[in-house]
Amino acid sequence: MAFRQTILLALVPLALTACGGKQQAAAGNLDSLDAELAGNTGANGSDVAMRSALQDQIMVDPALAGQANADAIRPPQQPYSGATPPDSVAGTRNDGTVTGGSSSSGGGKPAPAASGACPQCKVRDDSVTLGALVQRQRDRRTADCAGRLQYSTGWVQRLPRDLPLYPDARVDEAAGATAGGCALRVVSFSTAAPVQSVVDWYYGRVTAAGYSAEHQADGAQHVLGGTRDKDGGAYVIYLRKRTDGRTDVDIVANNGV
Repeated sequence: MAFRQTILLALVPLALTACGGKQQAAAGNLDSLDAELAGNTGANGSDVAMRSALQDQIMVDPALAGQANADAIRPPQQPYSGATPPDSVAGTRNDGTVTGGSSSSGGGKPAPAASGACPQCKVRDDSVTLGALVQRQRDRRTADCAGRLQYSTGWVQRLPRDLPLYPDARVDEAAGATAGGCALRVVSFSTAAPVQSVVDWYYGRVTAAGYSAEHQADGAQHVLGGTRDKDGGAYVIYLRKRTDGRTDVDIVANNGV
């Protein structure tokens, strides 16, 4: 028993010495690897191409650097280069709604002050649909075509040339009729412009085209309407200021293209 204890006591220092040697060897290997990666072992111990790739300056394109921030916390210093067409260009949204206005331009002309009564305001208030609005028109040529209305935003492109969309119009609904000799066009849209600006814009256009123009108002709602003797053309434009500041506009005309 005493002999075995003597042998074990003799072997313990040897085992510790072996462990220490292995640890020192491992530490040496790690030091060598670090030195090799850092390129400090001389020409024969480093990869020149790798060292050049890691240490050379990164090349960037200044014209594209401002756009490479898709995942950055801060926004880029300038907008992305993809251009967005203005609202004044007619187009179609993802939901199929036509947006935009006519390319025709024309300066506004101050409309006369609205008369005290506005019977056409009640007509608009009592009409839930465009068809109902058409049926209540005083012009028989317009009202008689109400039953032939077909709804499609494509009718926007066939409004009378003298009554185009307001430049930044966003169309909500449109309808028209051609059967039975009808040339009826009806469109509902909104614009960011104030009511008076839209009234003045259309007043300038219709009077220049030879229409009469009567301006009525009741509170936030305005109506501009008139006729033209040479071709029997008639129109009514309803305007109302919305709570969000935009202006809702409905146009009814009997002489579309």
